[in-house]
Amino acid sequence: MINLIPNKNKKEMRRGFYYRLTVLFLVTIGVSFLFAFVAILPSYFLSSMKDNIVNAKLETQKNEPVPLLDQQTLSVVKDLNDKLSLVENAEKSKFAVSEKVINAIILKKVLGIKITGISYKKGDNKINIQGTAPSRETLLLFRESLESSINFKQVDLPISNFVKGSDIQFSLSLSPA
Repeated sequence: MINLIPNKNKKEMRRGFYYRLTVLFLVTIGVSFLFAFVAILPSYFLSSMKDNIVNAKLETQKNEPVPLLDQQTLSVVKDLNDKLSLVENAEKSKFAVSEKVINAIILKKVLGIKITGISYKKGDNKINIQGTAPSRETLLLFRESLESSINFKQVDLPISNFVKGSDIQFSLSLSPA
């Protein structure tokens, strides 16, 4: 087939085709944006109305006076506060003679010391140790080893424990750290 259209007309037809294609593309994008805008519009109005309603309710609640508490509610609140403070104070002053404390005493025991009893006085928060020591020197070494421990802040060994020279029955008081 012979091409009878001159080159100048061919170029104009090609340029016209690209113009129509560009216009068609822009119109399609414009129509798509229009449909998207129309589709989103009801959601926008609904959310803005809900926002206005919530703000109006918030303003009315801010303007309302706070109701006064009646005597029964105040007594319940006071009772609850008393119970909570009692529990908190019990937790703060809580000290239990645990396996850790007893092991710390036994690990610091010097050779020859025999521990016959370990007791705890809750009101004084002190641990009492009773036992026998073969000599004064051994008893002093035991006291010094307990004093060097980080588990105890104070070790009280009465001077009356040193009356006898050997087979000493001793009583020792410890304040836990």
